[in-house]
Amino acid sequence: MIIKNASVYTEDGIFLTKDIYINDNRFVDCKEKVRDTQVLDASDCYAIPGLTDIHFHGCMGYDFCDGTREAVEAMAAYEASVGVTNIVPATMTLSEETLCQICQTAKAYKEEGNHERKARFHGINMEGPFVSMAKKGAQNGEYIHQPDLAMFDRLNEASGNCVKLLAIAPEEEGAMELIEQRSGQTVMSLAHTCADYDTAVRAFEKGASHVTHLYNAMPPYTHRAPGVIGAAADTAKAEVELICDGVHIHPASVRTTFKIFGDNRIIFISDSMRATGLDDGDYTLGGQYVKVTGNLAALKDGTIAGSVTNLLDCMRTAVLNMGISLESAVKCAAVNSAKSVGIYDEHGSISPGKKADVVLLEKNGLLLRKVILDGQPL
Repeated sequence: MIIKNASVYTEDGIFLTKDIYINDNRFVDCKEKVRDTQVLDASDCYAIPGLTDIHFHGCMGYDFCDGTREAVEAMAAYEASVGVTNIVPATMTLSEETLCQICQTAKAYKEEGNHERKARFHGINMEGPFVSMAKKGAQNGEYIHQPDLAMFDRLNEASGNCVKLLAIAPEEEGAMELIEQRSGQTVMSLAHTCADYDTAVRAFEKGASHVTHLYNAMPPYTHRAPGVIGAAADTAKAEVELICDGVHIHPASVRTTFKIFGDNRIIFISDSMRATGLDDGDYTLGGQYVKVTGNLAALKDGTIAGSVTNLLDCMRTAVLNMGISLESAVKCAAVNSAKSVGIYDEHGSISPGKKADVVLLEKNGLLLRKVILDGQPL
C-alpha cells in the first residue's frame, strides 16, 4: 500500500506532507519496496501512528476483569476500530483468586496469538489491590490488600510475567520493598495513595517511575504539601497519566500539567469502563454499580468510576477543547505510551521497519477517516 499526500506525524514530533510506503505489514522507505500496490489518497488527512492505551478497563459491555477470552477479544476489536492498535488493559481491586484467574486468561490469550484485525494485547496494568483505603476511589475496599511481594509474584507468574504496570500506594507497609525488588521488571506506578511529598520521593528513589491518573485518587498539590504531584514534577524520570475526557480534569489543569511536565512525560489514557461505546444506563465496574450519564460514570455515592471515552476521543478533546497542540497530543497518546511499556521498537511511530499501523484523521475536526492495522485497512 501507498498512502499519498498525507500530513504525516514524524519521529521528530512534527507533521510533514509526504507518502507512506507499506509492504506486507511493515513500513518501508521507498515505493520500490512495495508489492501489489494499493494507493490511498489522504491529501486531506493527518496520518498518525496507531495509539497505545496502557490504562483502560473495558468497552462495548465487556471488562478485562470478566476474565474471559471473549471479553479480551471484544475489547481488542473495539479498540482497533477507534485507532487504538496496542492495549494494556487494567485490572481492579479484587480477590487474589479472581485476579489469578484474570491473569491466567491473559496469559492464554497472549500466547495464543494470531488476533487479526484486533488491537495487540501487550500485557496487564494491575491497578489494585495494593492501594490506600482512604483514596480507593472506585476500587472495592473489601479486597484492598497490603503490598505483598509474594502475592505479586504469584499473580505475575500466573500471567506469564506480563504485568507491565503495578499500581501501588507507597505509604502502605511493604510497598517500598515491593517497589525496590520488582521495579526492574515491572513499571511501578504511584496510585490511589495518601503519600506525602517525602514518601513519594523515596518511592521514586526506590524505583517507581510512573503515576496513575494524575490528580485523581491522591492528595491535591498545595504550596505547603505538594504530595505525589510535586514529587513527580521534581523527578525527571517520572511519567504521569492524564485522562482528558472532559470529566476527570479541568482543561486549565491539563494545560498547567503540560507546562509543568512537558509533553515528553505525559501519557494520555482513557481509563474507560465497560459502558464505553454503548448508551447511557446502568453498568458495573469491579463488581460495583455504576450509573452512566453522558460522559460521566459514577458510583452510587457520586465517586467518578472510570471514563466512557476511548483514547482517540480523549486525544481529540485535548486538542479541540483544552488547547493542547495536535503534535503534543499525538506524542502523549501514541509515542510516550508505547515507550512506557517497552514496545516503541515496533510501534508508536511511522518509521521504516515498524509495524504498519496508521490512523487517518480528517483535518477538519480530527474525525476518524480510516484505521490501517498491520498494513491492512479495517
